[in-house]
Amino acid sequence: MKKLLVAAMVLTLGLSGCGGPEEKGTVTVFAAASLTESFTTLGKQFEAAHQGTTVKFNFAGSSALATQITQGAPADVFASAASKNMATIGDAAVTPTMFVKNQLVIATAKGNPKQITGVADLTEPGLKVALCAAEVPCGAAAGTALDAAGVKLTPVTLEQDVKAALSKVKLGEVDAALVYRTDARTASADVDTVEFPESAKAINEYPIAVLKGAANPTGARQFVDYVLSADGIEVLTAAGFQAP
Repeated sequence: MKKLLVAAMVLTLGLSGCGGPEEKGTVTVFAAASLTESFTTLGKQFEAAHQGTTVKFNFAGSSALATQITQGAPADVFASAASKNMATIGDAAVTPTMFVKNQLVIATAKGNPKQITGVADLTEPGLKVALCAAEVPCGAAAGTALDAAGVKLTPVTLEQDVKAALSKVKLGEVDAALVYRTDARTASADVDTVEFPESAKAINEYPIAVLKGAANPTGARQFVDYVLSADGIEVLTAAGFQAP
């Protein structure tokens, strides 16, 4: 009988180990604001596939997140909306990987009452425009796109992330904002989208990396792998992100 019990225990342990190590606990992910909806979906899918693991997100402008990381904020994964902000944290990032790209559009009030057709229209007298601040990836991209169009404009507000810029349009505080295509798509019930060719000059590439000081390095690696998997890319492309 003892031999049978021992054999059963060995078999049980062997079966539980199938599929490699599984890290349970919390995975803390710092991610660009423009990834909010997609990563929230991926987080739920990841938790369902990794029982006992919880994904905790901190969504904000990439520059703010990079500053938090360099100041010692605890995080396992960083997903930035631009390579510049990933570079800011230096060797704290373990082998960053580009996983998607994003492109700017003009978000207008529903129905586009100002009849905006391109970035040149944003300079019309009395038109109120919101941009992201220059240090934020969506702001840097906007500057590049406007330069490519030869357009000089003075925004009425500079926001610290793309969600804040978009909210100004949704609330009717501005007539238009330069935001990512993905964010405009998630707000399609409240805003209209105007594509403009100069945005092709300012496409942002998004890198993701496990952080060297991760409290949960195994869980962090598994989450990054999930984002890079076919399931992860399917969610991201459905949201309007482009393949890297």
